[in-house]
Amino acid sequence: MALSVILSLLLGSFSLAVASRNTTAGCAIIRPPRDGGIRYRGLTQEQIRSVQVLPVDYEIEYICRGNRVIVGPKVRKCLPDGTWTDLNQRSKCLLPCARVWTSLENGRVTVHPPGPAVEGTILHYSCLEGFILVGRNSTHCTKLGKWDSPKPVCHFDRHYTGKKKLYIGALFPMSGGWPGGQACLPAAQMALDLVNKRTDILPDYELELIYYDSMCDPGEATKLLYDLLYTEPIKIVLMPGCSSVSTLVAEAARMWNLIVLSYGSSSPALSNRQRFPTFFRTHPSATLHNPTRVQLFQKWKWTKIATIQQTTEVFTSTLDDLEQRVKEAGIEISVRQSFLTDPAVAVKNLKRQDARIIVGLFYETEARKVFCEVYKEKLYGKKYVWFLIGWYADNWFKIKDPSINCTVEQMTEAVEGHVTTEIVMLNPETVRGASNLTSQEFLAQLMSKLGGKNPEETGGFQEAPLAYDAIWALALALNKTVGPLKAKGRRLEDFNYNNKDITAEIYRALNTSSFEGVSGHVVFDAQGSRMAWTLIEQLQGGSYKKIGYYDMTKGNLSWYGNDRWIGSGPPADQTVVIQKFRYLSQKLFVSVSVFAGLGILMGIICLTFNIYNSNVRYIQNSQPYLNNMTAVGCMMALAAVFPLGIDGLHVRNSQFPVVCQFRLWLLGLGFSLAYGSMFTKIWWVHTVFTKKDEKKDKRKHLEPWKLYATVGVLLVIDILSLMIWQIVDPLHITVEKFTKEAPKGDVDQLIEPLLQHCSSEKMNTWLGVVYGYKGLLLLLGIFLAYETKSVSTEKINDHRAVGMAIYNVSVLCMITAPVTMILSSKQDASFAFASLAIIFSVYITLVVLFVPKMRRLITRGEWQSDQQETMKTGSSTNNNDEEKSRQLERENKELQKIIQEKEERVSELRNQLSERQALRSRKRPTSSNQNHSSPSLPTPQNDPKSLLPPPGYPLPASDNHSLPPTFSNSSTLYQPDGKINRNNCHAGRLQLLYK
Repeated sequence: MALSVILSLLLGSFSLAVASRNTTAGCAIIRPPRDGGIRYRGLTQEQIRSVQVLPVDYEIEYICRGNRVIVGPKVRKCLPDGTWTDLNQRSKCLLPCARVWTSLENGRVTVHPPGPAVEGTILHYSCLEGFILVGRNSTHCTKLGKWDSPKPVCHFDRHYTGKKKLYIGALFPMSGGWPGGQACLPAAQMALDLVNKRTDILPDYELELIYYDSMCDPGEATKLLYDLLYTEPIKIVLMPGCSSVSTLVAEAARMWNLIVLSYGSSSPALSNRQRFPTFFRTHPSATLHNPTRVQLFQKWKWTKIATIQQTTEVFTSTLDDLEQRVKEAGIEISVRQSFLTDPAVAVKNLKRQDARIIVGLFYETEARKVFCEVYKEKLYGKKYVWFLIGWYADNWFKIKDPSINCTVEQMTEAVEGHVTTEIVMLNPETVRGASNLTSQEFLAQLMSKLGGKNPEETGGFQEAPLAYDAIWALALALNKTVGPLKAKGRRLEDFNYNNKDITAEIYRALNTSSFEGVSGHVVFDAQGSRMAWTLIEQLQGGSYKKIGYYDMTKGNLSWYGNDRWIGSGPPADQTVVIQKFRYLSQKLFVSVSVFAGLGILMGIICLTFNIYNSNVRYIQNSQPYLNNMTAVGCMMALAAVFPLGIDGLHVRNSQFPVVCQFRLWLLGLGFSLAYGSMFTKIWWVHTVFTKKDEKKDKRKHLEPWKLYATVGVLLVIDILSLMIWQIVDPLHITVEKFTKEAPKGDVDQLIEPLLQHCSSEKMNTWLGVVYGYKGLLLLLGIFLAYETKSVSTEKINDHRAVGMAIYNVSVLCMITAPVTMILSSKQDASFAFASLAIIFSVYITLVVLFVPKMRRLITRGEWQSDQQETMKTGSSTNNNDEEKSRQLERENKELQKIIQEKEERVSELRNQLSERQALRSRKRPTSSNQNHSSPSLPTPQNDPKSLLPPPGYPLPASDNHSLPPTFSNSSTLYQPDGKINRNNCHAGRLQLLYK
């Protein structure tokens, strides 16, 4: 809408300009051709009727009615001078005539005037040499759009004695991504000249080449293919070059029943017979490189490669085939990168992912871009190997390219040492083939035809023998078809795009071709691809050197042994990872083992001491058998230190699980014996001395077998749990891998530390069960030790020492268990922490339990037996006397309390008596008068000595009055439990009671 408004304003201004006769502001509307009209762009019908002048640069388009076509300029443009373009050329709407008349099989057609066949056009016909024109030699297109005469035909002249021409339509890329036509076209022309001169090959025919420059561009090739097919003469075979162009031509050729023979196509996709049923090529498929590459990978022991490709069908298909082959060979493609025009990102990804062996698939122009980026990323040198296609020019990396910003020196440095795989395109043997030329003679003639051009700078020089042999393969195949066709009443010159019989004969002839060419032995496989040897070259010092050949048909690798590397040899396919086991520090192991050995020796001394003095009363009252168990358990725990320090440095992997079993059983049973015996003691003390008094007496008699049974139960639980563990989920060796470490120096290696562990499938579950059970015992032991810290008993006279040992063992175990799990990846720290915790626990236990006993027996001389003691002192003190003495001491304390209470009562009663006597003395004068009538009170005849306090107590105040009769028998208060009364208390006994 906005455009219409603008145009309206412009047209209005132009109308005013015309009124003022200023025609330079626009162009006047012109009349359309007859039977046609004008399309005004951007104007409505109303504006067209009202406008007479159109603005500068405005374009109009002629259109014709019906099926008429415009002849002459179709579009005109308004010029600044007020005129329209091409006014000297008249535009007409004319009826077209059939285009079939514009072509003539085996003849030529001349159109006058040049252009489309419309009314007024005249066609002139002529036949090729060896053919006779049947019909008029000219025809005229009438105003009705009809030709005025039938189309003539060219019949073969049976009386013609000259050679008949067979035309080959070829597409040679003289420029573009692969300018192979620069050398391939001269080679093909050389072959044609020799073939046409031979009297034994196609004697009645002459091959002629009609070619165009496809620029290796499918779009351009489509246009040229149209011209080849729709322009006389008929072509009997098509010869494309590039893979992308060959794909287009081969897919379209079957619609015209044409055989396609390529000299420079390597795309694996072209081996598809269903898609390309009439395609052959003297250039082997690019997949022929892949068996050679796989063979080299295996030779140099590479199992990991990377790829980078240009995004085209030929390289994608080749890479798919390579991926399948390396997979079958057990080789991994770790990195796969692709690019369209700029390889910078792809090269950076290769560097980032540590690619070392890299297969590059791209055309020569892109190869320079790739290696310029390779130089920038430093993706070259002794750590890297590049595999490239071998059909680049020998100096491709030295050619100046405006699309890159790297110097020749930088490019030369980046490409040094790369390997190429190249199809053998020049017969290495000096033999004369079908052309009667050796490969060296062919090269000499080709160089002469190129006019002295540098072969390294000539595109397609390496493929030139393939183009040469392609012409010979076609000539020999056509020659082979002459006889079969003649038997069928056909001739090669009878070929047209609808004749399938002649095409089938040519196909059979090519499919069975086998001859010696300048490129080697020429033979096609079932897919129409050439089978050939592969040449292996390496860039050494800026030039390519042959280092081997590979024959895919026989799987034979011929190696020269002259390959050269920047480093000491072929690089590794990845950073070499050296697996190195971490072993326990031997100094630490020896040091800890010494302490463990001393601890075992100390345990033996303690055990011997305890057994030797087992008849000593003090030792007997400490439950020596439980102490023996503690000493044995401690020695077993210390013995576990030795297998804890044994690793793969000392034993083989097959023996390592046995070491794991020793660790587990020694430590588990040692803990059960040592801690279980101490736990049993403290548990018995708590059970006896924290009960109520009425229940306490029932349990004061200690039965040792119950203590031993308790230890046995704990030991059986451990044995059963360990047996179940080892039967259900036995311990085995596992290897822990750590982060790779870089060694010192410029070495392409990484060290991967490994550490061996004893483990099982459900290790955490089993450890949780064991730690949970042992942890509860430790916590319970701490609680019992705390509860019995103030209890004193002669039955187990060392229970306080046991409690102290339990405290230390529990704390160390609770700290050690989680810390060793955390430090399991640090072998030295884990072993040191665990072993030192065991050693400290054992040392503390042995010192606390046995050293005080040794000290007492040594300092007090109590190490003799009871019989020896009796012989020395002459006294016989047995356990019963000692028990009675302790009983009397307890009764003495009780009696002292009772006497004190009674004395307080006596003192109170004496005070009351004194008060009563004083009261009576005041009333005596009054009562004296009455004494004669009242009976006198009886005076108690008590012994004054009975009122004296016991020895050691203060005497009471003097009082001549006697005690009341109710207190006269107070001696009964001094009879606890009916054992002591006034009659049996002699003087010595009273001293004991009041001591």
